[in-house]
Amino acid sequence: MSPTPPVRRLRLGLPRRMFSQLLLMQLAIAAGVTVLATGLFLAPLSAQLDDQAMRRALAIAQTTAEQPQIAKDLQSTAPSVDGPVQVEAERIRKATKAEYVVIMNTRGVRWSHTDPKQIGGIVSTDPARALGGEEVMEIDNGTLGRSARGKVPLRDADGDIIGAVSVGIAYDSVRARLIHAIPGLLAYAGGALAVGALAAWLISRRVQRQTRDLAFSDISALLAEREAMLHGIREGVVALDRAGRIRLLNDEARRLLGIGDEAVGRSLDEALGEGRTADVLAGRVTGTDLLTVRGQRVLIANRMPTDDGGAVATLRDRTELEQLGRELDSTRGLIDALRAQDHEHANRMHTVLGLLELEMYDDAVEFVGEVVGDHRATSEQVTEKIKDPLLAALLVGKATVAAERAVALWISDRTRLPDQLIDPRGIVTVVGNLVDNALDAVAGTPHARVEVELRAEGRTAVLRVRDTGPGVPAEHREQVFTEGWSTKKPPAHGKRGIGLSLVRRLAERQGGSATVTEADGGGAEFTVVLPEALAGPGLEPALTAPAATEETAGSAVEEESR
Repeated sequence: MSPTPPVRRLRLGLPRRMFSQLLLMQLAIAAGVTVLATGLFLAPLSAQLDDQAMRRALAIAQTTAEQPQIAKDLQSTAPSVDGPVQVEAERIRKATKAEYVVIMNTRGVRWSHTDPKQIGGIVSTDPARALGGEEVMEIDNGTLGRSARGKVPLRDADGDIIGAVSVGIAYDSVRARLIHAIPGLLAYAGGALAVGALAAWLISRRVQRQTRDLAFSDISALLAEREAMLHGIREGVVALDRAGRIRLLNDEARRLLGIGDEAVGRSLDEALGEGRTADVLAGRVTGTDLLTVRGQRVLIANRMPTDDGGAVATLRDRTELEQLGRELDSTRGLIDALRAQDHEHANRMHTVLGLLELEMYDDAVEFVGEVVGDHRATSEQVTEKIKDPLLAALLVGKATVAAERAVALWISDRTRLPDQLIDPRGIVTVVGNLVDNALDAVAGTPHARVEVELRAEGRTAVLRVRDTGPGVPAEHREQVFTEGWSTKKPPAHGKRGIGLSLVRRLAERQGGSATVTEADGGGAEFTVVLPEALAGPGLEPALTAPAATEETAGSAVEEESR
């Protein structure tokens, strides 16, 4: 036997799709408002119709009572079917389409009535208020049934009350008017409901397109996932609206850009200030994996436009990676220099060995003295003029690298820098980047030379690096300090265009400057002025590390090329 198929239970409740739920809610609201408006209109309509009928009856009664002939006939004739009072009352009733026009004396005896049999009889309702001089409007039951009534006193020529006039409007006609008004009112209500339903459908369709027909639960889950993703990923995310204002920042973006929630709703230029970072995020600089510097951080930015005219930009922190890459390049350069020195040392040892084997002892002593003396002279030349150990060690190492690259590295005779640097590591970064750039510029050129000048002017440090390379064209002398701009081939570990930007930022942060001009005799001359770089009276210089080699220059982030 085949298994019994499972029974599908009917599940009642709202549909899952946002479009359907929104449409049903709007239809319910439109229907509810229509019913409420219709009820609020019908509730006072009956009372209004009653009031209109009573006022109409009172007006007819007042008009009838104003005719002096009726008062005279009431006093001069007896109540009869053919009497003048009955004739005139019937004429008025037919002309006004009232249910009845009853004229009575002060004892309540009828002189007129729609039913001739009632003439001469006593009225069925108490006329005391009308006979007392009061005008009465009411809805009451009489011999002809329920009616809207108006009663007024009847006066003679002297103004004395001699009777009363009572006029009735059939209540069935009032109800008929109410019932007659309901279909039209319902038609208007139905039209309004139809228009509301159409508007609800159009709005729901628009919402359906914008939400891609997702359910409320799906949207809620997406929002929760978005919040978890934005605040959990290790990339900065900046969302912009179509006007370029910031509308979302995740935690990493706040950290990388150094801004907080106060930036939300502001433009990039207001939140970040003018500069390359704002230009990259705003899309004024196009491309992928764009390089920018924000404070001490090297950032890689990518920007993706969105369908609503805005954009989403992502930021990656490459500071440590750039530093590691720069240190790797420096280490490789040092290894190459050591390898070259090893070969040179082997050649020298072979030379010494040959001189000894040839028993040319004096020549061997002279050769060893020249080799040791050259190295000692270079070290002494640096340390005599530059007292800071970090900076001196950097330049000794750079001199070795320069020699292996067939470049003459000179320390200017004007160089004088005492051991009073407040931030020696910052100056090492500046000098290391400038010397590396100069070595790259002159490498492979005849009579290649790089000259370094470091001197103190009071508490200001002036750093100059000159080379005999091709120089920097005048139109590019500002661009070389822009992050991301470079003419060099990128290294294996990343991008170029950072070093000189950091040099200028370091100088400007201390109130100084970084410029490039044409050197005497051709080439480029970079000048960095660092005010307050040296310790004055009462100030202690920063502690320096005991040893500094080529790796010290690796603390600088990615050298800038020309």
